[in-house]
Parts: sequence; structure tokens; C-alpha cells
Amino acid sequence: MIGRVFSIEEFSTFDGPGIRTTVFLKGCPLRCTWCHNPEGQTWENQVLRSPNGCLGCGRCLAKGEELTGQRKLVPESIHVCPRNLLRMCAIDYTPEDLCAKLMKNSRLLADGGITFSGGEPLTQYAFLSECLDLLEGKLNRAIQTCGFCDEELFETILSKCDYVLYDLKLIDDTEHIKYTAQSNQKILHNFVTLCKSGVPHVIRMPLIPGVTDTAENITAAAKLMQENGQDYIELLPYNKLTGSKYPLAGQSYRPNFDEKPEPRTHEEIFAAYGIKTLVL
Repeated sequence: MIGRVFSIEEFSTFDGPGIRTTVFLKGCPLRCTWCHNPEGQTWENQVLRSPNGCLGCGRCLAKGEELTGQRKLVPESIHVCPRNLLRMCAIDYTPEDLCAKLMKNSRLLADGGITFSGGEPLTQYAFLSECLDLLEGKLNRAIQTCGFCDEELFETILSKCDYVLYDLKLIDDTEHIKYTAQSNQKILHNFVTLCKSGVPHVIRMPLIPGVTDTAENITAAAKLMQENGQDYIELLPYNKLTGSKYPLAGQSYRPNFDEKPEPRTHEEIFAAYGIKTLVL
């Protein structure tokens, strides 16, 4: 079994309790227009090219044309760049190799643990499940997820987690489809499952201007949380530097929303439903 990892970030303090190592797995079923990890969306192991210092010599593209007939980047392009500006996006691991690597810092992670993020970690369900099994009883195991997967798979992964960071974006299904290209029905169903599970968790919401931070969406989220016994949410402000990584993957950042934030009323709305907030 092989898993594909596009980043491993050590000494993280924002992806669960304590000091943690966060593993970012490739692949995601959503296409959020504000996505800040475009290299994590697909399973494909793309070639990334830094625009800083590029000579514009075209050798990298010429190599792709030589091998495929198309003027594009290919893995062989990495070796012809005179400035060494190209690299593969991800590294493939077996569950055993990845967990052995993670365990090297086990003493530093004793009060924290490992968080699997993405992309969407549930996309690599079998690999994730095996890693969680291998880490059982050794380190605290967390996932950061949008919850988009079949109920049976979600329940299985949930049973192997010590902590869950769960994203709520849009409560209205039409709006969710518009901005993420997927229905939220599985997400909302699995949210209820999480709330009933007894597994320690935290709910998070990205504050996307005019999309998720509207009074209508915040109110709907607050009602949903109140109905399911939730009294705390972490809010993540929109990062205006979100588009900076897209050129590395040869993509353009095209948000279909106004990047000007709404007036700040979300904390007051959540408070009216008895929900405490923390803006990260």
C-alpha cells in the first residue's frame, strides 16, 4: 500500500492539542474556490516550479515536449533546470515507512501527536486507516477533515482517532455546491455522527468574504451546532496570500467572490446561540 504526502510540517501548534506533526495527504473531493493548497487537490504528483529566479530558458518545457509531444513540465524537467527551481510535489510512502519517520520525534510529541490533513485525508482512506492502526497507543492521532465520505468509512476512521478537527463551510447545499463543487449532505450527516461519537473534537470554519462569513450562513451554522450540543467553534480568517502558491503548480487563482470581508458580526451571532468562538 502506498500513500502520497505533499508536506510534513513539524512543531505545529494549530492542528490539534499540544505540539504536533501534521501530515498533508494528496487528493480532495472538494474544489473550494479559496483553497490554499492547490497542490493537494489531486492524486497526481505534479512538478512544481518556483517563479523566483527563473531564467525563462525554456529547457524544462522543451524536455516535456521531447518526451510527450506537449510543451509541459514532466519529472525529467527537474534535472535540466540550471537554477534547480523544480521539484516533485509529493513523496510516496508505505504506512510503515511514514509512521517510522513520524515516530522519530515521539518524545517531542508526547503531549501533542500526529494530525493527518490534506487535501482531504479521507480521500486516502485505506492508507490513513493503516497509519492510524500503526500509531495506536504510541501517539495521539488526529485528522483534519471536511467530512466528505461515506458514513461507513467515516465511522471506521472515527473509531481510530483520538481527536478530530472538523470543517464546516456552508450550510446551504446550493451555496456549498456553488463554491466547492460538491453537495454538503455527506458532510452534514457525518457532522452529526461526530457530535454523537464521544470522540474529542473541535469545529472550525474558514471566514471567506461574502461566502461563509455572511449572517445567513453563520446563523445556520450556529443553529446546527446548538441542535447537536456544540458550544465552541474556531474561526479562520481569510488569508489574502492564498493565491501565492498557485503559480508553483502552474495554476491561476480565480476566486469567485469579493475578497473584502463582511462586517464582523459572526462572533455576536454565535454568542446568541450559546457558542463560544476563537479567531485563529
